[in-house]
Amino acid sequence: MKILVTGATGYIGKRLIPFLINEGHQVVCCVRDKLRADKSYLEEELIDIVEVDFLKPETLNNIPNDIDVAYYLIHSMSNSSKDFESLEERCAVNFKSQLEKTKVKQVIYLSGITNEEELSKHLRSRKNVEDILASKNYALTIFKAGIIVGSGSSSFEIIRDLVEKLPFMIAPKWLNTRTQPLAVRDVLSFLFSAAGKEDLYNKSYDVFGPEILTYKQMLLQFANVRGLKRYILTVPVMTPKLSSYWLYFVTSTSYKLASSLVDSMGVQIIGKPSNINELLNVNPLTYKQAVELAFEKIEQNSIVSSWKDSMVSSGRLRSNLHKYINVPKYGCFKDYKERTVTDSKKTIDKIWSIGGTTGWYYGTFLWKIRGYIDKLFGGIGLRRGRTSPTHLDVGDALDFWRVIFADKEQQKLLLYAEMRLPGEAWLEFKIEDGLLKQTATFRPRGLWGRLYWYSVLPFHGFIFTGMINKLVDV
Repeated sequence: MKILVTGATGYIGKRLIPFLINEGHQVVCCVRDKLRADKSYLEEELIDIVEVDFLKPETLNNIPNDIDVAYYLIHSMSNSSKDFESLEERCAVNFKSQLEKTKVKQVIYLSGITNEEELSKHLRSRKNVEDILASKNYALTIFKAGIIVGSGSSSFEIIRDLVEKLPFMIAPKWLNTRTQPLAVRDVLSFLFSAAGKEDLYNKSYDVFGPEILTYKQMLLQFANVRGLKRYILTVPVMTPKLSSYWLYFVTSTSYKLASSLVDSMGVQIIGKPSNINELLNVNPLTYKQAVELAFEKIEQNSIVSSWKDSMVSSGRLRSNLHKYINVPKYGCFKDYKERTVTDSKKTIDKIWSIGGTTGWYYGTFLWKIRGYIDKLFGGIGLRRGRTSPTHLDVGDALDFWRVIFADKEQQKLLLYAEMRLPGEAWLEFKIEDGLLKQTATFRPRGLWGRLYWYSVLPFHGFIFTGMINKLVDV
């Protein structure tokens, strides 16, 4: 079959595509920016990449007419907390309008469980999208999931941060909210197995794990898997705003995403039983099994996708990275250094491992202080780290940077700063003619931008000098 995947660079989409390819399906990946598409896709005969922005109807003509099945995996969890509902609605309307012009037989949508009378804004939006996608021109199959547990998922990483950083927690009362967590492996099994199944046409199913747990129980079971003793006291006085700040300062999430999660976590998420497990031969894992499997992937450095690499984790960038790849030359301050390279492979490997648990090779404690300051002023800080310790793709998060260009063959890495700044900043590493060229570029915004540059200039002298010396020291 020819299958269209929207959200192809997202957490679920990136994991679903290999399943489809392994079965011999021709996969059409919809991306807003081809720079963010996995490089391996360019070499795969069964993958076609098309640039489509579902907020821009004129780009939807890039979708081929002869598709059989389409996955709708577009969510805005939110990079704009005020208007995400209208954004999701516009995307769904534009998607449906275009798909009705094609030969598609089935659309599969991953939604959220919406069985309570009072729903969070995000669950109301998911339900609204379900209604919009219904069509007489194609069959709609809906899977409604709750908390998704897997390496790199937002819920998994937030729980991990809380458990591994806090031996004792004074936590909000919503930790007593009940839910039915589902392993990401099982989510993929439901989605993958549903393609072309006529028995599932125009039907909706809740999909969930075998246990009903509170968030508090999930934290304690996670601690048990990690061999940690944790104590949790829930209090009724923590307001949603305080709860959001609590998550923001303790975990790697952004404040906007923390607010969205707090809004959702106050709603009980319990699924309605059905025969979908038997129909698709899926036997969902328990929560502890899902956590154990996630850590197996982490230990093997085989995390396929992470929510931290999505644009949701950024407060500065939108999805289109093309506009940032050309570093400005005029009206900018630069710190340029170069060193002779004796072993280019080892130097490139060092560059590709920078940040995260490796650190920045020199003055890492100062980078950490800068991260704390950024977090204090509402930025993302260093807590995102990086998904893989040695591999980088365009669009990946790297501490408080975003990868704009990464090509080992061209021996060049370009990063764009996502910390709070009175201006814009780039950091480039490039090997040319036996020289490592390291350039930090800052484009100031007004007087404050210029004052900022001169205030940090004394630190640049030894931080950037020490870093480049370490990179060429093999």
